[in-house]
Formats: sequence, C-alpha cells, structure tokens
Amino acid sequence: MKTAIVTGAARGIGLATTRQFLDQGWQVVMIDRDEPALNDAALGLMNVDPITCDVSQPDQVANMAATLRSGGTSIDALVNNAGVAEFGPIAETDFETWRKVMETNLDGIFLMSQALRESLCAAQGAIVNIASISGLRASTLRVAYGTSKAAVIQLTRQQAVELGEFGVRANCVCPGPVDTKLALAVHTPEIRAAYHDAIPLNRYGTEDEIAAMITFLCSPSASYVTGQVIAVDGGFEATGVGLPALR
Repeated sequence: MKTAIVTGAARGIGLATTRQFLDQGWQVVMIDRDEPALNDAALGLMNVDPITCDVSQPDQVANMAATLRSGGTSIDALVNNAGVAEFGPIAETDFETWRKVMETNLDGIFLMSQALRESLCAAQGAIVNIASISGLRASTLRVAYGTSKAAVIQLTRQQAVELGEFGVRANCVCPGPVDTKLALAVHTPEIRAAYHDAIPLNRYGTEDEIAAMITFLCSPSASYVTGQVIAVDGGFEATGVGLPALR
C-alpha cells in the first residue's frame, strides 16, 4: 500500500485530499499543527496516521521525519498543503505578519521536502505543492500571501529539476477561489458576485475538485508530468485582467 503525507490535513483541501487518497487505496499520514482538529478529522478514517506538527518549525519537522523513518514508512507522495492567509496593503503589513505568512507557506514546504527527500527518492515519489492563483496574478491586499505563493511556484520548479534524476516528480497546483470555510468567512456577497463575474465557469471551485488534481498528479497516470504549474481555477487565470462586461 502506498503512503502519502498530507500537510494541513485537518480541514479543507487537505482533508478532501486525504479522503480521496484513502478511496484510491492509499494510506495517509495526516499532518497538522491543530491537534484537536486533526484528531477530530482522523476519527473514523481507516489507514491514517495523524501526527501533530507545525511545518514552519524546523525541530518539529525533523522529529516528525525521524518518527516516520524509524517506523520504516515508505513515502510515495508528499502534498505540501498547509498554509496561512493574511491580507492587507503594503503600508499596513508589518514584518511580523510577513514572516508569519512566509514561515508556513514557503519555509514549511522547503523544510518538509528537505526532511523527507531521501525517502521520496527511495520510493521515486511525487511532490505536489499547493500555491494559489494569487501566485500567478497580482491583486491588492496580497503582498505577503501572493509573494509567498509565487515563491512556492519557483521552489516547485527547483525541486523538479534537482530531484528528477532520482525519479521524483514535483508539480504545483494553484487553486482559484474555492468554497472553503475560510472563503465563506472572509468573502462578502459582493466579493463572491465579483468572482463569479470574473470566472468563466461563473462559480467557485470545490475542495474535492482541487483534491482530484492533487491525487492525479501523485498517481501513475501522471508519471511523465513534472515541473508543471496547474491552475485549477475555472478559467480565472485565462481571463487575465479582462473586464467581465467585455466578455
């Protein structure tokens, strides 16, 4: 049975990805720093191993990796999904906020991939990093978040080039607006309506639609796909800065 490591697995896209891996016969190591939420998410799921770990903290990542090595766990896929979102203009984004975003969104992916590199190479596994449409196109209030996600895209390409000789594939998924609890909490009806107008498919995506791309990229069906950045966004990126009124 193949094993996938999924970070940010307690909710949202991470939990949806976990469930799809399980449906496809994988076992999943669920990683999250929110221990109560992680345990609740894992409750009732078969073939999962929940491990509390803050991916932004080098010592915690090192301990987690050592635990997996000591147990002889084969790592066939690493899904770097954990992320935080802090929005605000440049003038109001202090350095503490900047670092908070970078530590999880960028440093976490670097630390996880580095700590699990040997196991991924041994299994000729796959890495899927979750960036965002905000890493592909700039918008207001996302100086830290958008920059972190753009860096994730470049990091993915670095991973693909460096680890390809060991049979490891690395790809990046950039979700557009997705119906998560976070989006429902921060997107006003006016924002949702504006997104619907700007997206060719005229709707938000679902967590399961993002998870389907993630699990595909980890599967044998994507065995010759690496170094790619794939927007799962209902066509949002394709519209550029076009005005909905001109469509």
